Amino acid sequence: MFKLTKSVFAGGLALSALVAVPSPALADDPIERGADAAQAAFQEDRATILAMAGDFRVRFDMQESTPWMEGYEPIDAKVSGGYESVRVIEDTGTRIVLQHLLVVGSEDSPYIVKHWRQDWEFEPEQILAYEGGDTWAMKAVPEALRAGRWSQTVYQVDDSPRYAGWGQWQDTNGVRRWRSNWTTRPLARRDATRSPIYDRYIGINRHQMTPTGWIHWQDNTKMMPADEGSSELVPVVQEYVLNTYERFDGYNVAAADAYWSKTAEYWAAVRSKWDDVAQARDGIRIAQEANYGTDIAAELLRLADAINNGETEVDEATNVAVALIEDASGQNGG
Repeated sequence: MFKLTKSVFAGGLALSALVAVPSPALADDPIERGADAAQAAFQEDRATILAMAGDFRVRFDMQESTPWMEGYEPIDAKVSGGYESVRVIEDTGTRIVLQHLLVVGSEDSPYIVKHWRQDWEFEPEQILAYEGGDTWAMKAVPEALRAGRWSQTVYQVDDSPRYAGWGQWQDTNGVRRWRSNWTTRPLARRDATRSPIYDRYIGINRHQMTPTGWIHWQDNTKMMPADEGSSELVPVVQEYVLNTYERFDGYNVAAADAYWSKTAEYWAAVRSKWDDVAQARDGIRIAQEANYGTDIAAELLRLADAINNGETEVDEATNVAVALIEDASGQNGG
């Protein structure tokens, strides 16, 4: 950019010519650093991602704040919580997969909810991004923005896609954090079950480490089509979400691990099938249901429960699940 400066002359002050002043570096500028620094940063990034695994007391704090649409009244804040075990289920070096398992119920009678999943990939060429409606599409990551960055892809409870973005891990003001690019997401259950006027979020996600765990901080603008059938979007209201993960193991952690031990093979097959569909069709198109995500999520979760309870064999449940995914995604033109 340019800045107008002053110069002192013998006869007094006079305006000088325009002087070029370097612009500040932007968060999405290419990363430039030497090989040794790049390798050190890569190892530190890996350690940070892996540090999000463990056992936690979780607090979910969601609040609509500023209305962007005249006449819209923000809903009351919603705060909830629980216990969550996060497990590393894949680590190839440049790809790390973390599975969240929500533990509800009593200590003596726990129930495990296979919760969200986050996949981290170093220097990705493409991501599976939400396009709106029932559609996710493979989207190229700009080549200049791959070096030194990680993508995070988040999946729903049935391992169908939810949203994806990319960003850089860095230390700012003494805090280690990752910030995504702008990402589009379908409505979460808390909103989808209310049938609001907006139909998606566009936001920035931050993951930041704390002395006792980590936080997932979302800065969301809730959006809606300008007109029926329109591709133009208009903002409705701002939402701030702060999910806090604090290390804690004073709950039935063993129940979470037992569930995963029994169902991991089944869920691996489910993940593989979703991946096959996305690669074959350059994305995924599947109808959504407010309470669970996709139309088939409830059945996929029920099959996992049947395995966990000893009511069916893994192979039998897997065959049913694979057929469900194929049929549901095919029926919607995926």
